[in-house]
Amino acid sequence: MTNIDKPAAGSFCWIELATTDQTAAKAFYSALFGWTPDDSPMGPGEFYTIFRVDGRDAAAGYTLRADQRAQGVPPHWMPYIAVESADQAADAAKQLGGTVLAPAFDVMEAGRMAVLQDPTGAAFCVWQAGKNTGIGIAGVEGTLCWADLSTTDVKRASDFYSALFGWQIAPGENDKSGYLHIKNGEDFIGGIPPAQYSQPGVPPHWLAYFWVDDVDASAVKAKGLGASLYLDPMTIENVGRMAVIADPQGAAFAIFHSSRP
Repeated sequence: MTNIDKPAAGSFCWIELATTDQTAAKAFYSALFGWTPDDSPMGPGEFYTIFRVDGRDAAAGYTLRADQRAQGVPPHWMPYIAVESADQAADAAKQLGGTVLAPAFDVMEAGRMAVLQDPTGAAFCVWQAGKNTGIGIAGVEGTLCWADLSTTDVKRASDFYSALFGWQIAPGENDKSGYLHIKNGEDFIGGIPPAQYSQPGVPPHWLAYFWVDDVDASAVKAKGLGASLYLDPMTIENVGRMAVIADPQGAAFAIFHSSRP
């Protein structure tokens, strides 16, 4: 277990669920990961849920707004990336060919954020920490451990994120699969699968991975709780075991357990 006091710039610092049934989602993830939900009012009839592990922030969730649903936004997990300045990151993203979906704005005293889209169409947020620095725990059941970018234009996406966050994006040593690893500073934080693995009709997106102690048992449990398995548990040689799941409302995520010590 690792306690995180402040995520490094360029790291995935927050992961947020947008759902159509927040109460059902709280029950599902609490049962699956052992998360403890804590609700805070956002407005009339609205609340924001922070999910905690061992008393530390691990993830969050909210109900999709009417305007988002009208635009056809489905339930999804949204990654946040830590930056020193949300305003500068948004400006840089635009200059690099990205789209600013929501210009930088303050989230009360918690921090400042912007909602962006890379040039290939995948959405993400940038987070300039105020009182809330982000995820506070890693390396235990139910904590964010990785994120994959699904895109049909790997080079364009790689160039964009490398320029925006200073990420090093390259194949692993002796890895002939075409999978690219994302390295932020000295830490490997995610990857980009080859474009041929992108599902037809599914727009570019980020897929969050959560650490579990037993992938097979967690997959069975998720299915029993009403989830669907997009990818049955499988082993990645010399890496670990994983599965891809859609929660009962349709938000996709992956679970993972490393085979490395």
